[in-house]
Amino acid sequence: MTRDGLLLFLARFVRLFSYGALSVVLVFYLTGLGFRESQTGALLSLTLFGDTAVSLWLTTRADRIGRRRMLMAGAFLMAGAGLTFAATSNYLFLVIAGTIGVISPSGNEVGPFLPIEQAALSQIVPAPRRTQVFAWYTLTGALATAAGSLSAGLLVQGLRRSAMTAAASDRAVIVMYGAAGILLAILFSRVSPAAEAHQPESQALRLGMGASRSVVLRLSGLFALDAFGGGFVVQSFAAYWFYLRFGVQPATLGGIFFGANLFAGFSALVATRLAARFGLVRTMVFTHLPSNILLILVPLMPNLALATAVLLLRFSISQMDVPTRQSYTMAIVRPEERSAAAGVTGVARTTGAAIAPMLAGILFDHPALIDLPFVIAGTLKIVYDLLLYRAFVSLPPPEEAR
Repeated sequence: MTRDGLLLFLARFVRLFSYGALSVVLVFYLTGLGFRESQTGALLSLTLFGDTAVSLWLTTRADRIGRRRMLMAGAFLMAGAGLTFAATSNYLFLVIAGTIGVISPSGNEVGPFLPIEQAALSQIVPAPRRTQVFAWYTLTGALATAAGSLSAGLLVQGLRRSAMTAAASDRAVIVMYGAAGILLAILFSRVSPAAEAHQPESQALRLGMGASRSVVLRLSGLFALDAFGGGFVVQSFAAYWFYLRFGVQPATLGGIFFGANLFAGFSALVATRLAARFGLVRTMVFTHLPSNILLILVPLMPNLALATAVLLLRFSISQMDVPTRQSYTMAIVRPEERSAAAGVTGVARTTGAAIAPMLAGILFDHPALIDLPFVIAGTLKIVYDLLLYRAFVSLPPPEEAR
């Protein structure tokens, strides 16, 4: 791993740690400010819609203007959003900050970071090692998300025991999120020009892509469907579901999602071996299908222990498609179009994910319907798996076609 690779991995850890911490407290924080669940869901959807536009603009220009510059811009947007959320309880200001800035309600990647980092990593590592590096990259993020979830739960618990109010203790995590954005900007400023793209200036592009555009748009439609399904059970709402259903407090929630993300991260390493044997597309689909069946089963469990067990089992295989999906996308597009391709597919996922929390919030407003988001999410993601297999199993990446 080069120095640039280590910096990108460190940035990934810092960012996902912050995302994981935020996801545990965000819905509690917003409802604690007096917003209804439907208002909170609408706010989370608007933050993701805004992120879509910002990410699309930054990622489709990163290969031409500079990957490092766009990563730093995203870091400052993350810092600004976090600090604004901590400073005000005005709903309009929160909507503006969340729309323009970078806020992750799910514990997953948002913003321009992931697409640009994928493109940079694909450039500085050999093609045969790309899936393996992406698997470790996924594991790094999962470990960071797990650590962030656990840390947030313990921090909030400790602050509340010291007589701090619930809102103030949650706000401490929000401030930490904003500070992480500043740290990210410093890390990205240290990345060298070796991670930049080398693209002819005369090439005419739309959405930052030329020859790769058609296949990327096909993938994007499918990824949007997958993300739309997943948006019904973003980690913030999943944590809130455990609270409503079983009365689970933030410290315990942090432990649950620590374990869930830990299992998810290590599952990515298994994906490398499966992909080498069965191919990227088959690994993506046949590991994702059973995880979605388990997602549907979570709300059917009669007690906390069984619901947690099914959730952990689901997470233990749910992320095997992540490094394979990322590697597949990078493999089938031109090297100088990788940031744009990852950006467009990432924006498609964010767009799909942005709609669902609003609908989930409406369901959470009605106690009898709080289990329904899990069923909707699992069903839609199964449909995605079947369509993906049908459309792309006959289009292997170059290293598999040889």
